Amino acid sequence: MKPIQIADGVYDVGVIDWNIRDFHGYSTYRGSTYNAFLIIDEKIALIDTVKAPFADQLISNISQIIDPAKIDVVISNHTEMDHSGSLPKLMQVVGANKPLYCSKMGAKNLAAHFPDAWDYHPVKDGEELSLGKRTLAFIETRMIHWPDSMFTYLKEDHILFSSDGFGQHYAGCEEFDDQAGEEAMVQAKKYYANILLLYAPRILKLIEKVVASGIQIDTICPDHGIVWRKEPGKIIDAYLRWSRQETEEKAVVVYDTMWKSTETMAYAIADGIAATGVMVKPIHIRSSHRSEIMTDVLDAAAVVVGSPTLNNQMFPTVADVLTYMKGLKPIGRIGGVFGSYGWSGEAVKLVAAELEAMNFQMIDGGPRLLYVPGEEGIAACKAYGKQIGEAVKARQG
Repeated sequence: MKPIQIADGVYDVGVIDWNIRDFHGYSTYRGSTYNAFLIIDEKIALIDTVKAPFADQLISNISQIIDPAKIDVVISNHTEMDHSGSLPKLMQVVGANKPLYCSKMGAKNLAAHFPDAWDYHPVKDGEELSLGKRTLAFIETRMIHWPDSMFTYLKEDHILFSSDGFGQHYAGCEEFDDQAGEEAMVQAKKYYANILLLYAPRILKLIEKVVASGIQIDTICPDHGIVWRKEPGKIIDAYLRWSRQETEEKAVVVYDTMWKSTETMAYAIADGIAATGVMVKPIHIRSSHRSEIMTDVLDAAAVVVGSPTLNNQMFPTVADVLTYMKGLKPIGRIGGVFGSYGWSGEAVKLVAAELEAMNFQMIDGGPRLLYVPGEEGIAACKAYGKQIGEAVKARQG
């Protein structure tokens, strides 16, 4: 289904991975793509490669346009193996003596991954490379999301090759945002929440720097998912919001349950939140992947977590979600806790400690109920939900 022309002399020669369902513990139920971009000029350049099992398909895609041996320059925006894995096979075809452009850290990382003695050309932030009629400019994007990451900008065509920035794990016949519709933004939000949120402060500074520079961006070509050609400003604006960790008047009630008691509490708390006019979503952990939960957390003003007590600990699935969430560093959230227990009941305090460690603004008085909630307990849960809803409205207002 590839190659696909992006602009005059610019092609996506990457591949579609229809069957991948997990990426570092993040569910990829829509599959993914590994995009690579070929630029035909007086010098021919290839920007990024693909995952190793797809190397032959990449070479075949390039061969539909030119003889791969005619490639003059290879550019590696990012060392991670889903983008560099086919470099060894590609360089055999292109010629191991051809220059390989990358960041300074990219040269170190590529050499650590591959023993081949390639002709590395480390570039500085702002350095340029002439292809003839066209010019490439390199933008260092360190820790977005690896130390070696960089963007490449095709100046004359106003195309930004953004590596893992602005991407989505999304496999489809659609190549562009105007073909994929809103699904592109749905998957872009999930990608940001689960891969890039940790680096929000760096991303915010980078985007503000790029915007301030005044460079024109008509097309954004990420290494995963669709190409943004109709509304590149839409995904840039979304990244600014997500990087500022702006939230909506929304709460998520994340819980697991053993005998439905904690679930009953979750629904009562959600009813209390909803009574204040705040949008609320109860999420049963074992019915939802952690990456889907994190996507909802991205724009939620409040995160309320419920757990039964098992073996004097919080429930294992709750611990898994909290560990995952903590690593991604959401900030500025309102936090709440609740849970049912049998004879010890440590879970609520343990969950509260985890949310406090994330610097959440905790709403005290989280219900901790013995066995099955009665009318009084359900009323307490609804009242607690109203407290959380009011706190959200005060925060967002």
